[in-house]
Amino acid sequence: MMSMNLLSQVAAGVTVAGLVFAFVLEVFFHRDPRTYSFTLIRPQDVPAVRLWVIFIGLYNLCFAAGIAAGLLLLNVGSIGAGRALVLFGCTSHIVLAILFPFVERRLWRNALMEGIPPLTAVLAYLAWG
Repeated sequence: MMSMNLLSQVAAGVTVAGLVFAFVLEVFFHRDPRTYSFTLIRPQDVPAVRLWVIFIGLYNLCFAAGIAAGLLLLNVGSIGAGRALVLFGCTSHIVLAILFPFVERRLWRNALMEGIPPLTAVLAYLAWG
């Protein structure tokens, strides 16, 4: 059974790191004015959106855990399960990144940061296994 090439795995690892970073910002720093450009939260809206911001952060952490578990499984011999987790997590974030600018045009940079690493992982896998 074919594993995943190194570039795919590194790009998936970068995806995990980005999702964990987003989790930390969204859950622990959503009140910090330095994150407002990242989240587009206005200071007066922080109490109203707190629940949603935290849950989005938790979703990001769950996806990060799934991709990380997939990478671990790939490298301990459960190749099929690992590959499925990595490809599912990465493909999900490609779709989300594509939709991001349609929901809020000002977040196009966020869309690139969210989409390029998982797209690299999937394309490298499709090209080289």
